Amino acid sequence: MSRILMTGATGFVGFPVAQKLAAEGHPLTCVVRPGTETLLAELDTQIILCDDVFSQSSDWWASTLSDIDTLVHLAWYAEPGKYLTSGLNLDCLAGTLSMAKGAAAANLRRFVGIGTCFEYDLSAGTLSVETTLAPSTPYAAAKVAAFTMLNAWFATTDVAFLWARLFYLYGAREDQRRLVPYLHAQLSSGQAAELTSGQAVRDYLDVEEAAEILVRDILGNRTGPTNICSGKGVTIRALAEEIADQYGRRDLLQFGARPDNLTDPPIVVGQRTEETP
Repeated sequence: MSRILMTGATGFVGFPVAQKLAAEGHPLTCVVRPGTETLLAELDTQIILCDDVFSQSSDWWASTLSDIDTLVHLAWYAEPGKYLTSGLNLDCLAGTLSMAKGAAAANLRRFVGIGTCFEYDLSAGTLSVETTLAPSTPYAAAKVAAFTMLNAWFATTDVAFLWARLFYLYGAREDQRRLVPYLHAQLSSGQAAELTSGQAVRDYLDVEEAAEILVRDILGNRTGPTNICSGKGVTIRALAEEIADQYGRRDLLQFGARPDNLTDPPIVVGQRTEETP
């Protein structure tokens, strides 16, 4: 069994990943902020309390990772409405590079970082790991910078590097300001849901399914970039109607009440290459 250390284990994506890794019996250590450790009480995991994982030195990481086999780095600033342009992306980038330097010093076997589909040139529509990278926000640019530097840095070491790019996830414990929780909140209370035209096509995937794919990649031998996606496109309209049907309230969906963002790409769908045995 791999000895695994995780950052971001209390987050939207991190928690189901931690659950699945622990369920498979892997010795798990989670670095979390003080006060959040109770969220992991149900898991058999070692806890390291840390006010800010991004402010730690490479020496701190080298010591912390001294008996760890695999690091799964899920932490990053991701507050809806703010994260895309926040200067905190620079702090996350700098902290990640210190972490990587410490990981190499600790002779880590495997480093798994988490990226985003926003790293790609979204005008391509269907996005594979071969698609050109063209970030258009500070968040995406910081992720690309992390991937580029870590990919080059770990190539000079014995650390195997995997970079998992997440697409459009939804599900349990999702921030209420995001689309799917908003729809459930409005429709369950009999209130109108104001939406765009809903014609944009996106690659949506339940976070539990995404966690299963990610865990498979974490525990496998895949290296380099990989897409965590469904590989299928659905319009926002169809997604909203599917959720509305759970309440029998399609009449509450107000398409066109909000303007379409003309700079948003019409199609964003991932393409996943399965690992060859």
